[in-house]
Amino acid sequence: MLLRLLGLFLALSGSCWCAPQQTCHPEDELSGRCSNGVTEATPTCTEMHLSYCNDVGYTRTMFPNILGHRTRMDAESGAEYLLLSVIHGLLNGECSPDIRLVGCSVLASPCRDNKMIKPCRSTCEALRKDCAHTFEAIRMAWPYFLDCDRFFASDREGCFDPLAALRARQVQARSSLSPDKPSTIIQFTHTTNSQMYSLLKRTAAKCSHISRVYSIGRSTEGRDLLVIEFSNNPGQHDLLEPEVKLIGNMHGNEVLGRELLIYLAQYLCSEYTLGNPRVQTIINTTRVHILASMNPDGYELAAAEGHLLNGWTHGRTNAQNIDLNRNFPDLTSVFYRNRRSRHYRTDHIPIPDGYWFGKVAPETFAVMKWIRSIPFVQSASLHGGELVVSYPFDYSRHPHEERMFSPTQDERVFKQLARTYADAHATMSNNDTDRCGAIFYRTKGIINGALWYSFPGGMSDFNYLHTNCLEITVELGCDKFPSEVELYPEWKRNKEALLSFIESVHRGIKGVVKDVHGNGIKDATISVKGIRKDITTAEGGDYWRLLSAGTHIVTATAKGYSRVSKRVHLPHSLNKAGRVDFVLKKVPLKPDIDDHFFPTTDTWDRFDPYNEFERYSESSVVEGGTERQEKPWWWSYFSQSGISPPNWLLRNV
Repeated sequence: MLLRLLGLFLALSGSCWCAPQQTCHPEDELSGRCSNGVTEATPTCTEMHLSYCNDVGYTRTMFPNILGHRTRMDAESGAEYLLLSVIHGLLNGECSPDIRLVGCSVLASPCRDNKMIKPCRSTCEALRKDCAHTFEAIRMAWPYFLDCDRFFASDREGCFDPLAALRARQVQARSSLSPDKPSTIIQFTHTTNSQMYSLLKRTAAKCSHISRVYSIGRSTEGRDLLVIEFSNNPGQHDLLEPEVKLIGNMHGNEVLGRELLIYLAQYLCSEYTLGNPRVQTIINTTRVHILASMNPDGYELAAAEGHLLNGWTHGRTNAQNIDLNRNFPDLTSVFYRNRRSRHYRTDHIPIPDGYWFGKVAPETFAVMKWIRSIPFVQSASLHGGELVVSYPFDYSRHPHEERMFSPTQDERVFKQLARTYADAHATMSNNDTDRCGAIFYRTKGIINGALWYSFPGGMSDFNYLHTNCLEITVELGCDKFPSEVELYPEWKRNKEALLSFIESVHRGIKGVVKDVHGNGIKDATISVKGIRKDITTAEGGDYWRLLSAGTHIVTATAKGYSRVSKRVHLPHSLNKAGRVDFVLKKVPLKPDIDDHFFPTTDTWDRFDPYNEFERYSESSVVEGGTERQEKPWWWSYFSQSGISPPNWLLRNV
């Protein structure tokens, strides 16, 4: 509506952004408030009378201004002033009051000694960098009167910083906090997608020494799937530093997790800077990745309805009407079908080729690629609609049983992870907590997913069966889209649980698998006797194996190397991961018939084999500068056999 009104105003005012002719009283003309003539006005310092700019930090301005407005009335009736007055509505409050203050410094620049002081170009450029994406989100060009090269001066010219007073107020607010009790100023409000992007980018810029933002892909409608990372070495995997991920808003109408993760990012940044020892320990020893919104398109749909009108299903799916938590490869059925085979692996199960012929959402693909690219140890996906923590398997071991206890090989560890979150939450594990229909007080707020209700294609099962990562699903409460007054109480209920869950990654054992020369061995296998779920080492040979207390026989193996086993005892009192390293010797590589009949690594490494998503990403340049598309993996097979590929394969080339 605001955009329509603004467009109508601009249409009526023509292509020129000039003020219409004014007729004013002679007394006003004498006072300089307006003019009936067309003669050039003499630049004069005058008192500030622009009501929308009453907090700029100075009291005197000069007319004519930079834009050519000869009087205050010219400025107030101009399109620029109108745009500033509605910019809060246009941008949903994003980048305001910053843009308003900078805009006011152009409309009414400060005046000293009958001389106009222009606003600083550096302030304008920083503002445009932070807020350009907000204007892009509403398909609006950057305002011409905020042209940084045209209306702003360099720092050397003695310019004025219009945001200095705002920053001073923020610094004063922080200085008033007690140094003994570090605290973070967070606005507990719902955030639009553009506001979320801006907050995450600003947080990363504020704490650039421990944080960065990166995109793992785009949604169906082209919105960034933006991740903020916290680490003492952002952008790099440090040896023996475990990786944790937190994902929110997988279902677009389940928004509490999204807001909690945005608050968590701001909290980690500010508390680290304020010297909070707990937060500093977390970030110095753990690499934390936060994807606040996995489904920004669905959120747009749900937010359009608002928390009062939003139903349980409106905005749940992505823009293709796909439920993202049913869209991952169903590896659980593959596991059940093959678990009795001595040769078939029950971990790092490859994605079946047939999966790629179904409807794969770009959000799902982006997350799968992300999961495979980083050696995540544990993860939590935040949902809404109940108050409970569920853990894999989510798909029943009997396809016709919708509620059947279906444990993984790591049942004890998963229960421990779920207990960590539920017990640290303010009310989740309490017997007297109001629930949303289900009875979880008997299990103190945790449950096996398939015992609750069974479904295939879930993200948690995929994490467990395809990678090293153990993921739980956290249902944050009955209200999927709570009102803003509930956001701060929910943050208080969940803050300790989020921090405790991140800290819980430092359990079990960790170590490095090396050869006799001290070189790390990538993709070495770490197995635990009695647990038919192996993990593999990362690029530098390091690994993390979440284990419960007790005595374990741990074995490290790698192709072409010796096999080494160690007996490990983990006491109940151990509050950090035990260090268990392995040194493997080279041995002659013997041919193994299982490698032919039961390939593992090759099939696991192959991803998107039919180039459904990245068919143009691996092009090479031939002589002359022309790009040549690489042939898919199956091309050589048909070429050598002399058999023509079927049409259903050729259409993907």
